[in-house]
Amino acid sequence: MKYRISELAERCGVNKETIRYYERLGLLSEPSRTNAGYRMYPEEFVNRLQFIKRMQDLGFSLAEINKLLGIVDKDNERCKDMYVFVVQKIDEVQKKIRDLKRIEHMLINLKDCCPDEKSLHECPIIETLMY
Repeated sequence: MKYRISELAERCGVNKETIRYYERLGLLSEPSRTNAGYRMYPEEFVNRLQFIKRMQDLGFSLAEINKLLGIVDKDNERCKDMYVFVVQKIDEVQKKIRDLKRIEHMLINLKDCCPDEKSLHECPIIETLMY
């Protein structure tokens, strides 16, 4: 089955411009065209677009998704390259978790600086942050 761009966009829950953007980035290859110039997307584009959206939902950047798709599209050494990518991503996620925990602790400490009376003119949180 082949889809026009609007049909593909609707089927995958994305905008037509998103599909064109992904083509410009190389995430999607240029599809075949009809004699009238309409893009015609084969069924495998549905899977690819759904993969891209799933990875974005998981927090992957388009650059990372492009790298992942490069691994997926390769015939040789896919598994090794995917393993390296996953190990690097785990390290990045763990670093973000550590950073978020530091931010959480800082915010808890700031909250604890605040007295029970919330209508004070001088805010201890602002004072702590400013000086």
